[in-house]
Amino acid sequence: QKMPPSLPATINIREPRWDQSTFQGRAKHFFMVTDPRNLLLSGATLEEARRVVEDYRAGTVPPGLTEDQLWRAKYIYDSAFHPDTGEKMLLVGRMSAQVPMNMTITGCMLTFYRTTPAVLFWQWVNQSFNAIVNYTNRSGDAPITPSQLGTAYISATTGAVVTALGLKSLTKRLPAIIGRYVPFAAVAAANCINIPLMRQRELKLGIPVTDENGNRLGESTAAAQKAIFQVVVSRIGMAAPAMAIPPVIMNALEKRAFLKRYPYLNAPLQVGLVGLCLVFATPLCCALFPQKSSMAVSRLEPEVQAQIREKDPWLETVYFNKGL
Repeated sequence: QKMPPSLPATINIREPRWDQSTFQGRAKHFFMVTDPRNLLLSGATLEEARRVVEDYRAGTVPPGLTEDQLWRAKYIYDSAFHPDTGEKMLLVGRMSAQVPMNMTITGCMLTFYRTTPAVLFWQWVNQSFNAIVNYTNRSGDAPITPSQLGTAYISATTGAVVTALGLKSLTKRLPAIIGRYVPFAAVAAANCINIPLMRQRELKLGIPVTDENGNRLGESTAAAQKAIFQVVVSRIGMAAPAMAIPPVIMNALEKRAFLKRYPYLNAPLQVGLVGLCLVFATPLCCALFPQKSSMAVSRLEPEVQAQIREKDPWLETVYFNKGL
């Protein structure tokens, strides 16, 4: 019985396992990151993964560790600990909680959209959840202050509720199916308010831009705008299938005798359909844009361009972390 050869200490586990320049590689990465089963792991499993990752980064390879086990530990570690601070993240704010949380909230939004108190309540629940996610997955360089958090939270909640109630009053004279799309319009509007406000500090001060080797070249507000725009697009994309497909199916089902006989199945069916959409939409929309996004130096603001030209006159492209 020979021991398997020990792993080389040169695997770069700071980067994802799959090539992030292709959509397929990014999708595989995010299917691992958003896997809801990660929520069921015990504290001991998380600590064990953390130990494996930290030992490996320090150059200690536990005997008998396989490459698959190392990557599994990395993804468990990444699912629960903040990349910049190393703190254990709030359970509901983790990417692995996105599907079960969004499935419940979106399913309820789509089920209870007919009365004003229900619209108010579910839009408020959704924005509270978004605030927790945005806070938990904030970029480590720009800590967010409680007052910024509060402003973003109140503005996004107000924006979502005003949009939802405004559209709801407009749809009274339109076909029933259109009323079902009001929650989606409200969520899209709230995302357009919530994310830029949560990350207003980045829009004011810029986010770090680096060369391809990760050397920091300066802070750019143009890069921050691009990063935030990409995040807003992928968040709206994530919500779209879950909020666009179930209403059509439910509308058809409600006309059948089956749902009239068992009306209490409405909410569980809606939540299940939303969940099915989200399991795929969440990782695929996270994968729309590379996490390490890039931008031509010529598109940056003039003073940052000048700063970069001094250090490296021939550099054409800079990179930055777009956030999630």
